[in-house]
Amino acid sequence: MKIITSIEEMKKWSRSTRSKDKTIGFVATMGSLHEGHLSLIKASIAKCDTTVVSIFVNPTQFGPNEDFDSYPRHLQSDKQILQTTGIDVLFNPHQNELYPEKFQTFVTVEDKTNYLCGTSRPQFFRGVTTIILKLFNITNPHIAFFGEKDWQQLEVIRTMVHDLNMDVSIVGQPTVRDKDGLAMSSRNCNLSKLEKNSARSLSQALESAQALVVKGERSAENIRAEIRKTIEQKQGTKIDYISICDPESFAEQIKINSKTLVALAVRVGSTRLIDNRIIGKI
Repeated sequence: MKIITSIEEMKKWSRSTRSKDKTIGFVATMGSLHEGHLSLIKASIAKCDTTVVSIFVNPTQFGPNEDFDSYPRHLQSDKQILQTTGIDVLFNPHQNELYPEKFQTFVTVEDKTNYLCGTSRPQFFRGVTTIILKLFNITNPHIAFFGEKDWQQLEVIRTMVHDLNMDVSIVGQPTVRDKDGLAMSSRNCNLSKLEKNSARSLSQALESAQALVVKGERSAENIRAEIRKTIEQKQGTKIDYISICDPESFAEQIKINSKTLVALAVRVGSTRLIDNRIIGKI
């Protein structure tokens, strides 16, 4: 595994690799790697000739009073994990090179970012799309892999790639969960044992939503009420949003008549977690 920190060196490696007609797969991460990240890496290795993984905690997607400073950083252990995966390059750029003094250009996807996390974290998607576009320009991949746990992020990136005529394919991979259903997240390491038990209410609520639909329930209001009840009975939970929406536009739905996304954001203690599930016709 080659470790690259320079933008120019990363570009040079990508140009050389492409000149040999080798496909480049790319997985963007903020580190603190877990099985969800590894599933993306495995998918890239299986599909592409070479794989690049980036580790960069992106400051522009964090707002004031969010957890940028406390976001888990485990670079040394991440490097050890990546050494065993068979990837070709770890790209670990410096913040002052990606965002030099007087940096003033940002990329914004509209409409889709006005819902869900875009409402409660208004700066978030501008930061995500900007850093992903920069990383695509630097690593120049043929295919990029993202997890479906961050469903809205995945759709926003797909929209950016389509609208800007970018020559990269976006592949979504299923959410990876622990044996009790909790969606894998780098922030899970901030949860205490009690909080982790409360956090499992998100996946339990999604299961209950699907069970209601199977039984014939079609009212989004009734499903939302059941989800709220499941989550709020757990200690230390505070709901940010419960959305029952179109999985592409994110417009809220009144009735479940077709494929529908249930998306949750819940604060457990001081840790904000998200999860989602497609319900209805799949």
